Amino acid sequence: MYTDRMTTSERLIESARELLWERGYVGTSPKAIQQRAGAGQGSMYHHFTGKPDLALAAIRRTAEQMRATAEASLSGPGGAYDRVRGYLLRERDVLRGCPIGRLTMDPDVIADPVLRQPVDETLDWLRGRLADVLAEGREGGEFTAGLDPERTASTVVATVQGGYVLARAAESAAPFDSAVEGLLALLTAYRAPDSPSR
Repeated sequence: MYTDRMTTSERLIESARELLWERGYVGTSPKAIQQRAGAGQGSMYHHFTGKPDLALAAIRRTAEQMRATAEASLSGPGGAYDRVRGYLLRERDVLRGCPIGRLTMDPDVIADPVLRQPVDETLDWLRGRLADVLAEGREGGEFTAGLDPERTASTVVATVQGGYVLARAAESAAPFDSAVEGLLALLTAYRAPDSPSR
């Protein structure tokens, strides 16, 4: 599962990331993290002060990766519509859900301001980044003046996160795909008739 080149602390962080995604905070015990990482209790407490410290490192790593993945689509080639479309249609494990979005459903993460902070920051960053791309498209004549970048960005994030929930409940990616297709149809309605990328 892990490469020989990974340090013990890296294996612990990756194990915690996976377990938080699968089981949530309460369901992720230090023993389970250690077992998955192939690390002893002493190693864990050498690198981290305890489960909350390790969980914070794991959540931050997940947030960094989510931002990098989103940024790859949102700064890619094409106009604003194409970049948002690329973000929405990128390959993802829909039935596992979003590792950041799932943390918002975890009462222990939400109750702890320190653990919640990277979750809030990441979702705020995503809404802001999407709003910037949409504003760029509106200012460049790709979208009509009626498009509200901030509200539309919130709609994009809500559609993706809600799509994950619907897909998990149905045990099928179809509801997610349908939500994305519907959102793209709504975005298309705001495209200027003479949009360069239409």
